[in-house]
Amino acid sequence: MKVMNFLTHRRRDAEAQRPCLSPGPRHPLPPGGGRGEGVWRGHGVEASSHADCLPERPHPSPPPVGEGVTWRWRGAVASLLFFMAAGCAVHRGAMIEPIAPLPGAFGEARGGAEAGAPGGRWWEVFADPRLDALLAEAFGHNLDLAQGVARLEAAQAAARAGEAALFPTLDLRGSTSRKSAPGFLGTDTGNGYSMSAAAGYEVDLWRRVRSGRDAARLAAQASAEDLHTLYLALSAQVADLYYLAAEQRAQFALTDRTIAAFADAAARVEERYRHGLVPALDLYQARQNVAAAQARRPPIAATLNRAEHALAVLLGRYPGATAGGALAALPPVPEQFPAGLPATLLTRRPDLRAALRRVEASDAQVAVAVANRFPALNLLANYGRSSTAFSAGAITGTFWNVGADLLAPIVDGGRRRAEVKRSEAELRASLAGYQQAVLRAFQEVEDALSDNRATEEEIARLAESVAATAATLENAWDRYLQGLAEFLPVLTAQQALFDAESRLLAARRSLLSHRITLARALGGDWMAEAALQRLAKQD
Repeated sequence: MKVMNFLTHRRRDAEAQRPCLSPGPRHPLPPGGGRGEGVWRGHGVEASSHADCLPERPHPSPPPVGEGVTWRWRGAVASLLFFMAAGCAVHRGAMIEPIAPLPGAFGEARGGAEAGAPGGRWWEVFADPRLDALLAEAFGHNLDLAQGVARLEAAQAAARAGEAALFPTLDLRGSTSRKSAPGFLGTDTGNGYSMSAAAGYEVDLWRRVRSGRDAARLAAQASAEDLHTLYLALSAQVADLYYLAAEQRAQFALTDRTIAAFADAAARVEERYRHGLVPALDLYQARQNVAAAQARRPPIAATLNRAEHALAVLLGRYPGATAGGALAALPPVPEQFPAGLPATLLTRRPDLRAALRRVEASDAQVAVAVANRFPALNLLANYGRSSTAFSAGAITGTFWNVGADLLAPIVDGGRRRAEVKRSEAELRASLAGYQQAVLRAFQEVEDALSDNRATEEEIARLAESVAATAATLENAWDRYLQGLAEFLPVLTAQQALFDAESRLLAARRSLLSHRITLARALGGDWMAEAALQRLAKQD
């Protein structure tokens, strides 16, 4: 809404009465009373110093006595009532957009754009009741979530406080006293009391209060999206650690099987050595293989313990050794989540929604800073009863008053103008942060899609390698037992098979991790329900 009608009337009257006012360029912001400013620009009026503007013609004849004053009062009252009814915005909202144009499809998606990004609780595709129970426990006891809930409640309380500023205030004031003072007939001593109700209301002429309310609301919405982001991240972390622990147990089982196989081979070599069929070098190499396999156990144990400890902390427990259960085999890898259309990422990712709300909140703060440069109008009312007793009698009665308080900034050393500049700079920073978050989100999806495809190919090649290495070991062992080859090919094949099987396990777990990462990168809509359940239990 533009506030030009009343100001135009004032301007026409000023041009007729004071030649030092002349039309000037419109400026979106009123002056803050900066030091050394010789010109005031704002809302279509430019006021220059009186010395620079001399009259070029005589003043027109003044209106009849009282007519101009009456017209001015009528215009002022009409404008005041209009402002009180609607309020006037003095700031135009910023355009908030990601870097355009958005791509039509993810570059790493198979077959172009795919519909149907993961909906609901994405981890249910694994069909693992133990994982479901761990996530339920994490959602109920994780301390990062507890902090996020507290921050959300604080932001919601701040939003309610901002909402309250739109309503009138009513205070009850009371006082009592006993005093003694000299009088004409001696000393007057008496008691007195006063009781009154005081009301106040700020007329939101320039939407300063409403803009502050909007900023607080948007900040609360951003805090809610932050909580949803925590839920999404926590679900991915718990699932990733759960399957990392399962992989380490599977690595333990593989290592133990390999140690047993190597020990059996070393025993057979030792038997042949005792019969003088092979040199001592073969026995030493067989024992070397056993020791090398045994040395693989401590790092696996350390990785398993770290995964268990991290998982326990996510569940709100002290680190323990049984937080993740006893799963010792990796589940079948589910089908890859479809990436969906890139445009849906802006609404499915809670971190992007939070960044957008913060940009909008920064824009509302700019509106507050701009409105602070305009006059503020407060309505005041007071009604009460008081009594004061003197030696000659008591003065008792009812009192009231109604008034208005107008505060217009004139000179503040440029403080309000600097505050506008600061708010605008923060808006630009938050907008750039939002755009950067969008780019990072697209990168995460593209990286996850690429990692999923590459790991699938790696698993296929590793499976072929395991089969070929197993056949090589069997052939080399047969030739060695027949005396047709040395022990070195057997030794090499044993080590190669152990490494290939271990790498295949790790790759399968990596593919599970990449599936989880993709689900996290694509976002979802299940977090709001989980957050509401947590808030309901807390209340």
